[in-house]
Order: sequence, then C-alpha cells, then structure tokens
Amino acid sequence: MSNERKVAIVTGASQGIGAALVKGFRDRNYRVAATSRSITQGSDPDVLAIPGDIADPETAERVVREALARFGRVDTLLNNAGIFIAKPFTDYTAEDFQGKIATNLAGFFHITQQAARVMLAQGSGHIVSITTSLTDQAVAGVPTVLANLTKGGINSATKALAIEYATQGIRVNAVSPGIIKTPMHAPQRHEFLANLHPVKRLGEVKDIVDAVLFLEGASFVTGEILHVDGGQSAGH
Repeated sequence: MSNERKVAIVTGASQGIGAALVKGFRDRNYRVAATSRSITQGSDPDVLAIPGDIADPETAERVVREALARFGRVDTLLNNAGIFIAKPFTDYTAEDFQGKIATNLAGFFHITQQAARVMLAQGSGHIVSITTSLTDQAVAGVPTVLANLTKGGINSATKALAIEYATQGIRVNAVSPGIIKTPMHAPQRHEFLANLHPVKRLGEVKDIVDAVLFLEGASFVTGEILHVDGGQSAGH
C-alpha cells in the first residue's frame, strides 16, 4: 500500500474529542490508527481501529506496529486518552490514584516513546497531547489535584520533549482545554460549568479539533501549550 499520505494515531478515539479528532484528520485526507478500550472497526478503510488499554505497554507497541504495517508511517500522535476525577484531596483512593497514573501518565509515556522512535527514524513527526487549563489556574470549589498532577506533568514533558527533538524534525505541543461539552458532563451541570469560564460558556469539541489542526500545520511552533479555555487560564 502507498505510504505517501500522512498518518495520525489517535488515543481515546471512540467518543467525544477523540472521535472528533479522527474525523478532523480524515477530512484532511490523513489515514488514522484509532485506539481505545471499546473501539470497533467501521467501514472506512483509512481508519484502523485497534482496541486496547492505552495504559498497557503492549497496547502502545501494538498500535504503532499495526499502524506501520497497515499504512507504512506515523506522522502525528494525538495523546487524547485520559480520565478525570474531581474529589477533595483526602477523598481520593489508591484506586483513583493508580487509575489516573495508568491512563493519563503511563498512557502518554508508552505510546509517545513508541511513536517517537518511528518519527526519529523518519526524521519528522508531530506529537500533540490534550491536557487541561486547570494546571494553570485551580478553581475554588472544583478539587482536581490528580488532574493537575498528571496533566501538569504532561505539559512539562511536552516542553522537555520539544527541546530534546528540536533539531531532529519532531515538534511536540499540547492543547490545554477548559471544560468542553462532551458526554463526560451531565447536561444539568452545564450552567455551573459554563460559569467557571470568563466567557460564561462551555467549549465545543470543534474548538479543540480546530486547535489541534492549527498546531498540525504550524511548522514553526513547538513546545507550545495552547490554551483553548474561554479565558480560564488568564484569570477569574
């Protein structure tokens, strides 16, 4: 199969932002390897569905291996998979901690390492992670230490990797959303959540897709944490 068309890997791809990212890259004629625990193969031959737990190193290895076997290259990695648990700090359980570390941090580490090896061999690539603006501005009444601990680590790693790979053809960026209208948030909480942003509304999935696609085309941008948060990171 010809490998001239670009290829993106999307984690957490079965719903919400992940599913929209798959569509956004397909609209740009990318081929996509899409992974999540529950994903199933559809009818589009240019979307390869690879089910698995992204926290498992074997899943990360298999996703990259199967993307290469099917499409011949990996140009972009979209680290979208993540879980969010808002609890008072002393109410977090060991299971909460392990789950967040597994999905948010191990899920980032293993597949990014696998994809980076391919990109280094190619001499080009782009890694984008979805984090959260809560790492910049905590919100009173919304306790989110585990999100800050894990996604804040990814923001920092994004800058470190951007510098490490700056002369090797690989860009590394992140999109840092506010609260986005997805199935994660019950409709009855939308008004409360909207008021956490200075613009007094929730973000739309399209806002995140547009930001990722901007970064994809912005060849002089690396190490950027792009806030798409209705002003949340600027203050309250």
